[in-house]
Amino acid sequence: MNIFLIGCRGSGKSTVGRVLAKRLGWGFVDIDQMVVEASGCSIRETFAKEGEQGFRQREREACLRVKKLDDHVIALGGGTVCVPENYSSLKRSGRFVWLRTPAAIAWSRIQLDPQGKVNRPDLTPTGGLSELESLLVDREPKYESAAHHIVDTVSNTPEQIAESIELWFVASDTGR
Repeated sequence: MNIFLIGCRGSGKSTVGRVLAKRLGWGFVDIDQMVVEASGCSIRETFAKEGEQGFRQREREACLRVKKLDDHVIALGGGTVCVPENYSSLKRSGRFVWLRTPAAIAWSRIQLDPQGKVNRPDLTPTGGLSELESLLVDREPKYESAAHHIVDTVSNTPEQIAESIELWFVASDTGR
């Protein structure tokens, strides 16, 4: 069994994922990092060279690799679970936790991450906060539908969020 963290860019999936994996004594995997390692370039560069279709293909390949893992916390890319093929591939190998984050909070976190600004492409012509807002309108129903558990990330630290997920997981019928 794995725990898949889902949510928009800037929701804290990678940060919380590392903390949660350490708490559980599990491995941690970041799908976006797998794509970067496989392509040999940043996500922004992958989008520029291969387009979104090329990026999504690399993401699908990463999903096929991680579904074979056990006892891992896996940070999925913001759009990973929105692709039905990815969700179908992963749903039997773990539980999904949505790190629900309003667009304005996610955008403020992105602005504080110098690597995120350089390495992440705009996904719509507008970019910025308006991009996050429009993406969330489309993606939130998909996140909600996939989620076994939802955690709001606005007022808690990554450690508090990880602790709440751990408590939920251990108390659920899938925890050990």
